[in-house]
Order: sequence, then C-alpha cells, then structure tokens
Amino acid sequence: MTERDAQRSKVYAAEQFVRTLFDRAAQHDSRSIDFFGTQLTLPPEARFGSVGAVRRYVDDVLSMPAVRARFAVTPLVVRARRGESAAHYESRGGTGTIAVPERAGSDWALRELVVLHEVAHHLCVSGGPAHGPVFVETFCELASLVMGAEVGYVLHVVYVKEGVR
Repeated sequence: MTERDAQRSKVYAAEQFVRTLFDRAAQHDSRSIDFFGTQLTLPPEARFGSVGAVRRYVDDVLSMPAVRARFAVTPLVVRARRGESAAHYESRGGTGTIAVPERAGSDWALRELVVLHEVAHHLCVSGGPAHGPVFVETFCELASLVMGAEVGYVLHVVYVKEGVR
C-alpha cells in the first residue's frame, strides 16, 4: 500500500463489515437490525448473475435523476475480469471501466455494495487518494441515493469506527 492510498485497508475492512451486516440480515430473514443502539431496517441488496446484469444495473444507476443531479455522469463500461479475487475501476483516455469477476466463487463481487463502490470511483473526480475522504463521501452519498439513507448512514458510521476519514 502506498502512502497516497493510506486508508485503503481501513475502507475495505469497513465495507466488509457492512457486507456482513447485509449477509446476516438476509440469512435471518429479518432486515431489521440493532446498529450501535439504533434500530434500522436494511433494504435488500441486489445480487447479480452475470456481467451483463451488472452492466444493466450500472446503466440504471447512472441514469437516475438524483444521481445525475448530484454527480457529473460520464459513460462507464462494465467488463468481465479474469480471476476471482478482485473487482476494480480504471480510467483510460477519459473512459471509465469497471471490471468484475464472473467465475464461480466470485459471488462476493457480484453484489450491489461492491458494484456501487466501483461506480463511486468513477463519480469521484478528485485527484486525491483512490480511497481518500472524497471517495468515502462520494460512496456514502451514492449508496444513500441508490439504496436508501440507512445504507449511507451505516457506511458512514462504520467508516468512522474504522478510523476512515
């Protein structure tokens, strides 16, 4: 990890905790959780069966009026990624691309929170660290707009608990 993206591991740890909250809520057939003393109802999290489904979802997110009103939306390509250990965002020549694994065992990446994380990279136009404060703010706001205010709140609180700025 470079100093430039110094909070990357904290961001990933916080997001893994949030994904675990969603997984446990789904396993227990109850979307209602006690979150640090506050009763919240988590929305269902979308799961995707293919890169094509992720592509359609990303197009839908980027066409949402609330997202378009808040962010400078530019085209975003979604493609399959070899391997199954990571999803990532890259920008080359002004074109943003999200790469997600599609192989068996990559279910962790074919879920709404992971895809929105990558979309947040695309919408985050700062020159700062990839997982810096501007990215964190962008992801929390995007999650609120797309999944609901509860999700943005949960992300924000868990980021703070993990020491993310």
